[in-house]
Amino acid sequence: MAYNSNYGGNQSYGGGGQNYGQQNAYGGAQYTSYGAQGGADGGGFLGGSQGGSQGGGGGKAYGKDTLRPCTILQVLSASQPHPDADFSLDDVEITQITFVGQIRNISQQTTNMTYKLDDGTGSIEVKQWIDSDAPKYDEHGDPVRSRKPELKVGEWARCWGRLKAFNNRRHVGAHVIRPVQDKNEINYHLLEATFAHLYFTRGPPEQFSAAGGAENVADGQQAQQQQQNGYSNGGGEAHRSLPPQLSSLARRIVQCLKTTPQNNEGLHMQQIAAATGMGVAEVMKGGDELLQQSLIFTTVDDNTWALLEM
Repeated sequence: MAYNSNYGGNQSYGGGGQNYGQQNAYGGAQYTSYGAQGGADGGGFLGGSQGGSQGGGGGKAYGKDTLRPCTILQVLSASQPHPDADFSLDDVEITQITFVGQIRNISQQTTNMTYKLDDGTGSIEVKQWIDSDAPKYDEHGDPVRSRKPELKVGEWARCWGRLKAFNNRRHVGAHVIRPVQDKNEINYHLLEATFAHLYFTRGPPEQFSAAGGAENVADGQQAQQQQQNGYSNGGGEAHRSLPPQLSSLARRIVQCLKTTPQNNEGLHMQQIAAATGMGVAEVMKGGDELLQQSLIFTTVDDNTWALLEM
């Protein structure tokens, strides 16, 4: 299952010459090599050296990496069947990940720079290895200034890297980490991570468009019949098609909310129980199911519901 994403359009996110708007596929249909240019911009890897950096004997093909946008909470909750296995998120293996976070702490070690990032869903350490072979002085004997943008505590940063675990503690080995220049990128990333999660858990949007076409025809015929019988709720308004796994209790509540005259506050569950002949416990059970599916919403109190129209 391929997940193609235009990651930022023509904007180039991250160093190392990688254009994330053209080459990436989160589902694995297209491949590229991230952070393999070495030096200060490559996260401590020399070009072509990543293939054998973990798991000897060519057990992992690092030339075929995917890039998954996620939140830090998703990173921390990713599953790993055993210590040598790849991490999985939403039952899909992840290799490269990208996320944003506010820098809470910066610690310089002998071999790496460690950043603690927090995006509001959790916090994690990000380590970027220092290239010890990089020249410290130029040909004139002057110190070489780093080409990396400066990272400061309190600012937001975007990280690209690989999730790792050591002594039952997770961290991210960063290939690229840079400051966020435009705060809109934070919201964009959270939307992108949500889209990727829904893609892998519920399927691509195209399948809902195809399935929704036939269901909308049936819904239209039903609405027309209701209008003829005097039960129309809003005439030609388009109603969201109901999920096929919805229980009969929940469907009866939806039908009641559609056909029973009401004001903008909706109906109390006692009114629904009286109109449908259901018990209060059944109404509560069906209502909880509809609330979880975001098909209804509470209004004046937790027991008064209205139908969410789309």
